[in-house]
Amino acid sequence: MLARVRDWLDQRFGWAELIAPLKKKTVPVHRFSYWYFLGGITLFLFFIQVGTGILLLLYYRASANEAFESVQYIMTQVQFGWLVRSIHSWAANLMILSAFLHMFSVLFLRAYRKPRELTWVSGMVLLALALGFGFSGYLLPWNTLAFFATKVGTEVAGQIPLVGRWLVIFLRGGEEVTGATLTRFFGFHVALLPGITTIFLALHLLLVQRFGISVPPSIEKEWQTPGGGAREIRFFPNFLLRELMAWYVALGVLGVLAALLPWELGTKADPFAPAPAGIKPEWYFMFMFQTLKIIPAKIGFLDGELLGVLFFAAAGLLWVLLPFFDSEGRGRAQRWILGAGIFALTYIAGMTAYAYLVK
Repeated sequence: MLARVRDWLDQRFGWAELIAPLKKKTVPVHRFSYWYFLGGITLFLFFIQVGTGILLLLYYRASANEAFESVQYIMTQVQFGWLVRSIHSWAANLMILSAFLHMFSVLFLRAYRKPRELTWVSGMVLLALALGFGFSGYLLPWNTLAFFATKVGTEVAGQIPLVGRWLVIFLRGGEEVTGATLTRFFGFHVALLPGITTIFLALHLLLVQRFGISVPPSIEKEWQTPGGGAREIRFFPNFLLRELMAWYVALGVLGVLAALLPWELGTKADPFAPAPAGIKPEWYFMFMFQTLKIIPAKIGFLDGELLGVLFFAAAGLLWVLLPFFDSEGRGRAQRWILGAGIFALTYIAGMTAYAYLVK
């Protein structure tokens, strides 16, 4: 029966030609090969986001009067609704975590090297889009924490010179965070961001297919020594089966978190109530939030928060352009990039931990 289905598909879609590149594709095998699974795990968690998001859309209502109640209905009245929402929320956090780990693994293994510069750039765009999903989706339950965190986050965007005020109005749909902001963020979350992500995801996967998986320079040197020949396995089915096992492990972790630590809803947002003490964003924005919090209000004659925003903007741009500073034979540039990666990882982890430890 499987042979008949395969022949039917081949006659109408050229199935054999479509999967031919997968049969020829190989994956290097070495002591760092397990880092290759992070990209696939991130993609898998994105698919879970899409699936659970569609299920939530069947009941969610994007208005200030009904958003909180619709989520409450999902969690209390819809069969397994609480689990679907919990999976959606935990998958979002795990997806961003795996995307960060994937980014640093690519950096430290120098997988961004020529000719894979655009693969790195497209991956950075996808990470930015994932953070956009997190920021826009955070407001949708319309609870107190999300409301005031969104208010603070959009105020930070307002610090950008020249376009800050326009950007705040664009994000909020007005001067303040209102029901119009909720509707706008809903549009970003379910239409605009998924559309852009689909384009860049296809580009990223095409670039990975075109240039293959990079081998770290240290491994390349080992393979060039006598008796140290390259080792590879076929992508299909060998590596794909290993990737599926990694997805299975990720699914198990996700299921445990969603079942044992259900995502809470909190209380409904009241725009006229004072902001609760200790408002903090999600963990993946915490290092930026804490940095802006400890910067003095004034540094000389300049606004401290403005300098912080400009610093993160400049650092983000340099981070995206890192592959273009690394070329063969420039050991100083390579050491500088490695140091920048270690500093960034240490800073992000340290400031995030500090933010949670300090009241």
